Amino acid sequence: MREALRLSAHSTRRRHGNSLPMAVETLRRPFEPALRRVLHLYWRFARGLTLGVRALVIDGQGRVFLVKHSYIAGWHLPGGGVEVGETLAGALARELREEGNIELDGPPPLFAVYFNRRVSRRDHVALYVVRAFRQSSPPRPNREIVAHGFFAPDSLPEETTRATRARIAEVLAGGAAAELW
Repeated sequence: MREALRLSAHSTRRRHGNSLPMAVETLRRPFEPALRRVLHLYWRFARGLTLGVRALVIDGQGRVFLVKHSYIAGWHLPGGGVEVGETLAGALARELREEGNIELDGPPPLFAVYFNRRVSRRDHVALYVVRAFRQSSPPRPNREIVAHGFFAPDSLPEETTRATRARIAEVLAGGAAAELW
């Protein structure tokens, strides 16, 4: 289902320069609520429970890595769904490679598991804190990830989601995690 929703970012970028994020934003925004409902209806029947992983990747300068997707508004922590037969650690490593060209240098600690009732009554998200990693080169924007970057926690992009800001604050403040994403 995800593959059917992806746009050809590379060819669009060649034709239109750096206007891809704006074009994707314009196309995605009116369809996002319906698209989210369709995907979760599919997942309701395909999976009894949805489970995802996210990573708070913190570099040596204390900056956090965020991504902007083609199919949903805002800046987010990298991550995604755990596939059938896949471990949380495997899903995390795969998502970081795909979305950030980030390779783990060791197993990161699990910070918390959240219930994401905003998305559905069956969605849970495991958040890991990644400090030991390497990124041989910045990732290239693609059909799924249209923008990315490392940002100082006090200078996050304006469109960073409420949940992303809350997770960053929880980890960096060293406090207890909320139960809800």
